[in-house]
Amino acid sequence: MRPQKTLNYQRFNKPAIAVSCALMGSLFQVNLAFAQETTTPTAEEQSIEVIRVTSERRVKRIQDIPNSMTALSAQQLERKSVSRLDDLPFASPGLTVTDAGLTQSVNIRGIGLASGDPDVTNGVGTYIDGLFQPPIVSTLDYYDVEYIQVLRGPQGTFAGANSTGGAIMVDSRRPDTSGDFVGFAKLGLGNYAAKNASGALNIPLTETFAARVAFNYKKRDSFYDSVGTEPTDAGSLDEQSARIGLRWDATDRLNFYLKYETADKDSGGYAVRPIQGTEYADGRTDSIRKLSFNSPTANDEHADVLMLDVNYELTNGIAISWLSGKQDKHIENLYDIDATTLDDSTQHQYVEEKQVSHELNIVSPSGDGLEWVVGAYYQKNDIVVDIDNGPFPTEIDITNQKTTTGIFGQLGYQVTDDVKVEGGLRRVTFEAWADPDSGVVIGRGVISDDGVKVATIDGDYEDNATVGKVSVNWKLSDDSNLYSYVARGYKPGGINSSTSTFDPETVNAFEAGWKGRLLDNNLSLSVAAFYNDYKNFQSTNIDITTGRSDVYNVAAATIKGLEMSLQGQFGDLRVDVAASYVDSELKPTQPIVNTRESGTPNLPQCEDGVTDSDLCFDYSDYIVDSIGGPNLFAPEYSFSLGAEYMFDLANGATLTPRLNYAWIDKQWTNLIYDPETDLLASRGLLSAMMTYEQNEWKVHFYARNLLDKEYVSGQTTNNTEFYGAPRTFGVDVSYTF
Repeated sequence: MRPQKTLNYQRFNKPAIAVSCALMGSLFQVNLAFAQETTTPTAEEQSIEVIRVTSERRVKRIQDIPNSMTALSAQQLERKSVSRLDDLPFASPGLTVTDAGLTQSVNIRGIGLASGDPDVTNGVGTYIDGLFQPPIVSTLDYYDVEYIQVLRGPQGTFAGANSTGGAIMVDSRRPDTSGDFVGFAKLGLGNYAAKNASGALNIPLTETFAARVAFNYKKRDSFYDSVGTEPTDAGSLDEQSARIGLRWDATDRLNFYLKYETADKDSGGYAVRPIQGTEYADGRTDSIRKLSFNSPTANDEHADVLMLDVNYELTNGIAISWLSGKQDKHIENLYDIDATTLDDSTQHQYVEEKQVSHELNIVSPSGDGLEWVVGAYYQKNDIVVDIDNGPFPTEIDITNQKTTTGIFGQLGYQVTDDVKVEGGLRRVTFEAWADPDSGVVIGRGVISDDGVKVATIDGDYEDNATVGKVSVNWKLSDDSNLYSYVARGYKPGGINSSTSTFDPETVNAFEAGWKGRLLDNNLSLSVAAFYNDYKNFQSTNIDITTGRSDVYNVAAATIKGLEMSLQGQFGDLRVDVAASYVDSELKPTQPIVNTRESGTPNLPQCEDGVTDSDLCFDYSDYIVDSIGGPNLFAPEYSFSLGAEYMFDLANGATLTPRLNYAWIDKQWTNLIYDPETDLLASRGLLSAMMTYEQNEWKVHFYARNLLDKEYVSGQTTNNTEFYGAPRTFGVDVSYTF
């Protein structure tokens, strides 16, 4: 049921948490699929942390996986100051996360998501505990995390239609039935009146049944001063998340894991200003830290997730896994569209996405000779978008349904003791449907009670594809591997309206690299070279027949480059380096509307001879050719550096200072390629921290963006831009038991 359009401008009423516990009859996934696991390292592996992952449905060392990737343990996440999605680019080469309001544009090597349209599928899928995440409500904090893994390049066999650019996999800690009450508690304070609290507790109820509860709370004031006629706390933060997981080891071969998670976030609205050179730029405040609004703003987000994971091992070692999930996420926003006091343009936006997914995997035992994995996947998404623009009322109401299915398998064969060949295929089908009642209505209550429907947004769409990957891994020694692969990725098309659809994106990817451990396992190094042939790039522009922002296939692109990462530990000194070089070229495309100049009028094209009307808009002077250039959101260079040294103190205490520096090159955000309005400048950020540890206690001092750099972190089609956080500092005190 669609929400009421009446709105309390002081504060939205937070929806009650609705939980459904009926997930019977579902299919589900592998050995904690997409999760990361650790095992006790050998004596030779003690110097550098060894991470083992199951992104390919069986436990492997990162070094043995033929793919460029970054895996960060909980300790590494703390060292690199990674607490949420938009921190990851400063710890993983080639990854960019760009603010886009309702969603974030996540891209790896320039491939992923360049549109906030709900009809567009992620090209870099995020998976939490194996569940694919809808793109909304994606900016929440990570908490009680075991590992985060960033896979670069298409993951067509296992991640299906959502990985043309790569995949991000987050594994939260699960209950332990070992019999110990363990956990942690953390409290923190910082500038901007920041307060945070988090904790977790593992509760073994019997020898075979355990629970783990975790929570996270963050609250702070806005980074911005309100100087407009309408007071606002846009850019503040009030966030709460909680998770409970139950594990039952029914037998030595059968176990169940049930998880429920809920989250709420209130930011007071989006803190934005007009882009320099656009329509309302003359009304910009003199500082990026000042907001001049003349209408209320708000941003409320809520998510509920229920997941069931069952694993069973047959007596012959074959493992059967089944992962089933139900997610309900929604966002309600109120915008001052022009972000100044010059105009009264506003927007009330409600977006809801409900997702049900199931995955079945059957995995052969690991060992010499032939290994195999087969599986099946089902995902259904129900999407509601309700947008009201003012002061002249324009309403966009959309109800969509999307269904994705897949059947996949992979074979691995040990050709010799040192050479292994793996090949996988996935057959994907995608269907989309839009409710015939969906459409664009203008003038409700002004022209007439019901207004005038100027466009209908309905239709059916279907496509399918066969994707996959073939790789060769050559083990030069126990500590050195060469690899290469060829992969094909796919992102489905979809519906714009009853007369307009867009086609799938595809990418053919080639990669070769080396991974190794040197200097008596004190140094871990990986290098990779890649080439991508990218077709049917999906971008958003105005459909002048409806005035609505729709999705178009604009061009093809080639993307090639190099990456490297290094970690070293030499006694008490620890260093890490990561770097990426991306050379991309997006071909010229068909004429498009320059939304930076025309704005987003949400009105259809006027008929010949009509130039001034409340019912239409003349786009004639704003149609331009896109000359082509680097791919959007594809910085040519990026790198990060980190170093720390641990000092031993009395009574077993340690003191560890650390510095991190990360730099991301300039990147284009729009196909017009106007350097004044469509280019995010390069930025380099320095962070520092000091950690004191003694027994179970830890005191962690931090300062992020230490030099207080001002930078643009993203842009919207509403001709406004976002800004990165200023210098923040604080202290966290934690106790582990």
